[in-house]
Order: sequence, then C-alpha cells, then structure tokens
Amino acid sequence: MSKAVHLNIYKLKKKVSTEDFLLAVEKLVSEEISKKKGFISFRLMLDGDTWVDEATFETMEDLKKFEEEAKKPSETAKHFYSFINFMARGGKHHKLTVKKEL
Repeated sequence: MSKAVHLNIYKLKKKVSTEDFLLAVEKLVSEEISKKKGFISFRLMLDGDTWVDEATFETMEDLKKFEEEAKKPSETAKHFYSFINFMARGGKHHKLTVKKEL
C-alpha cells in the first residue's frame, strides 16, 4: 500500500509570535498527531510568509481517519489553529498518495 501525505499551505495572522506558533506546532505534533494510527513523520516548512506542513501516514485510510478525528479539534489543536489566517489567499489543503520515493 502507498503512503499518504496531508499537506497544508497557509499564512499566519499578522503580528503573531513565530516562536509561539512553533511551540504550538511542536505540542500538537508530539501530544496528538504523532500518536495517530499510521503516523510516520511531520515536517514544517517556510517560504517567505507562506507556511507548509506535511504529515505522512502509512496509508490513505490512516490519513482519512486522522482528518475525520480532526473535525472535532482538541484545545491543543484549537490553539494551533488560532495562529493561522484562514482567509489569506493561497491557503490550500491536499491529500496526496505517494507514488514513488527515490
């Protein structure tokens, strides 16, 4: 079976602390996301003011279950979301199947 990737592209709200955001990401990943079935890895990337996070799971089924559970966010997840500007242009969300790794 192919791995699956949860990919988000977003901008932060103006005047939020990048340091506080990074702490919120670390807490969310270590306390919740990393404990989900099939979790493999998480990466956070930055290009200018555009952030990209990537969570890789063993299967698309594991990813879909993670996304379904995320519809009822915990307080830790809500804190993470509080940094994100959901109205900014360029925001995207993707579910991707890994076809080849080199």
